[in-house]
Amino acid sequence: MTTKTKTFDCVEMKNRIQAEIQAEYEVHRNDFPSFVEFVRATAADSEYARAMHRRFGGGKTPALTPPGP
Repeated sequence: MTTKTKTFDCVEMKNRIQAEIQAEYEVHRNDFPSFVEFVRATAADSEYARAMHRRFGGGKTPALTPPGP
């Protein structure tokens, strides 16, 4: 059995995505009281994140609801 050559680096991908999230937070830092609130608001805007929360996290953590007016 031969292994396939890896076409991507998982650690590099994780670091890149974390850097992107951190950069986006820095732009909106004054709009949120904490990084956690930024992540919650960002996830609430994502249909995918809401679906995953319903499927795997419902009842365990605060609901992902978009911020109100």
